[in-house]
Parts: sequence; C-alpha cells; structure tokens
Amino acid sequence: MNLIINGESQAVVADTLSALVDRLGMKSDRVAIELNREIVPRDRWERTPLAEGDRLEIVHFVGGGSRSCVIASRC
Repeated sequence: MNLIINGESQAVVADTLSALVDRLGMKSDRVAIELNREIVPRDRWERTPLAEGDRLEIVHFVGGGSRSCVIASRC
C-alpha cells in the first residue's frame, strides 16, 4: 500500500502502526507517530490499522550530547 510518510510517498507492506515501525527498523520506545493529523498513543499501535493514502508524521528521537553541555548551554 502507498502511504505518505513525513511528506514522501512510500510503498509499504504493513497493516498496523506497530508493523510499520518494525518494518522501518525503528525502536518503538524512541518514536512518536501522528496518523492523519492525530497523535496515536504507543499502546494503540498494535490495533491501529493503516489504509491506502494515510498520512503519517514519524519523529524518531535520538540521544546525544553530554550532561555538562546541556546544563551549561554551551554546545
């Protein structure tokens, strides 16, 4: 099926949000998903179906930096 992910059309084989995250190789504890302009809580991903043409915004959080850098705001 074709989905719009972060503004780009992609052909994807996944029937739920949870399957999509797995398929994209993302760690579920570091991802937030908006489906058709609504944020979907992580505990609903397994039972949230995807449909042709759905629009998703996926934010993948990454860590980095050091604590002293954050506290001092000198990065």
